[in-house]
Amino acid sequence: MATDVEVVQHGTVEINGCCKKGPGYASPIEAMDGPKESLIYVTCIYTGTGRGKPDYLATVDVDPNSPSYSKVIHRLPMPYEGDGLHHSGWNSCSSCYGDPSAARRYLVLPSLISGRIYAIDTQKDPRAPSLYKVVQPDDVIQKTGLAFPHTAHCLASGEIMVSCLGDKDGNAEGNGFLLLDSDFNVKGRWEKPGHSPLFGYDFWYQPRHNTMISSTWGAPSAFTKGFNLQHVTDGFYGRHLHVYTWPGGELKQTLDLGNTGLLPLEVRFLHNPSEAIGYVGCALTSNMVRFFKNPDGSWGHEVAISVKPVKVQNWILPEMPGLITDFLISLDDRFLYLANWLHGDIRQYNIEDPVNPKLTGQVFVGGVFQKGNTVLAVADDGSTYQVDVPEVQGHRLRGGPQMIQLSLDGKRLYATNSLFSTWDRQFYPELVEKGGHMLQIDVDSEKGGLAINPRFFVDFGAEPDGPSLAHEMRYPGGDCTSDIWI
Repeated sequence: MATDVEVVQHGTVEINGCCKKGPGYASPIEAMDGPKESLIYVTCIYTGTGRGKPDYLATVDVDPNSPSYSKVIHRLPMPYEGDGLHHSGWNSCSSCYGDPSAARRYLVLPSLISGRIYAIDTQKDPRAPSLYKVVQPDDVIQKTGLAFPHTAHCLASGEIMVSCLGDKDGNAEGNGFLLLDSDFNVKGRWEKPGHSPLFGYDFWYQPRHNTMISSTWGAPSAFTKGFNLQHVTDGFYGRHLHVYTWPGGELKQTLDLGNTGLLPLEVRFLHNPSEAIGYVGCALTSNMVRFFKNPDGSWGHEVAISVKPVKVQNWILPEMPGLITDFLISLDDRFLYLANWLHGDIRQYNIEDPVNPKLTGQVFVGGVFQKGNTVLAVADDGSTYQVDVPEVQGHRLRGGPQMIQLSLDGKRLYATNSLFSTWDRQFYPELVEKGGHMLQIDVDSEKGGLAINPRFFVDFGAEPDGPSLAHEMRYPGGDCTSDIWI
């Protein structure tokens, strides 16, 4: 297999000749002029649904001129059951743009539950990816002590870095960062010994500022059992950002987000590599927190966007948070998009002034208090209401928007609706019963605005092996949540 990789890479060198181009794009603005997406890869989950099938990677046709538009055209099942596929990343991206020996060939699939990490070959046949290699959890645990892998990012060195959320027993104290070499062999841990904080989750690096920032979800021993508010009080969930030297791996600062920053999940810097500004979505308190570099080189933070909780009837609590579970930033750093999984809306904010984001678009695509559900929202005057969510191609929209992905040109936003099977069963039991789905939202990238595309609906409730849960999405050519520029 390694020889095959070398042949492909050498072929890339010959084709590019003196151009010295590697994968991706020279800048975020150049990426916006990249080819329009025609395929999208989606992690699909059976783990935790009781169906006894392995998770799989679905290939979806997103070319509106194709006869199989909005259809699953290929399914690659994993060789084991119980993996818990979750997030994904590439073996190389725009951080390797100047390296003609690199190729964006392998999609990296960490398994949150089993600890396996799969490398999927998308180059031999992009429409029908194949399994290249499996990194077994025993190898990772033996060499690093890490388990529960989550986020994978490629590095300019050709290595792959994966955040891990705990040790094999699910203790948060065991988290850290795994390094794999370019052929997915376990190299060790990235951070310096003694520089592993409590809790882990997502991370993003900004090389020109010699900084990597990571976020904190919670202890696997807690979140794998479902969400329990008492676990927050008991200290099983995070509220911190961790600031590391890059690429040194030294933990130099911890930002306590306090009670306004509970469960900080996805973390993104602005795409412009010269900017020392980013955001993190804090799920439980439903705030977008902006972080920034101070003149003295330290990092500060402040709440930039607040999604107010909604008073409700017939729910487990008297107030319901939006539960921001994912967000992203357009490649030109003009717009921020966030998904409120419980409220059911996707929002678009103009962040050209990053200190004062302005709401420019909103669309409801589900939610707990949509019409037809038993939960009622309570207005300020005491009256009750529910949100009218349209059907798409005759399908009632289930659950709420969870993962989102934006086209390179910023004009199409894709959304899936599964968070994590245990949490899905708790908050949206019909998702586990009927399966997830995927939508496409049309974006006004000039003045702002969002609208559901009525032509696009992927029903993962109609899969051959039974309803599955759809989570993260990736394009073969890279996207705004995986590419980092140096």
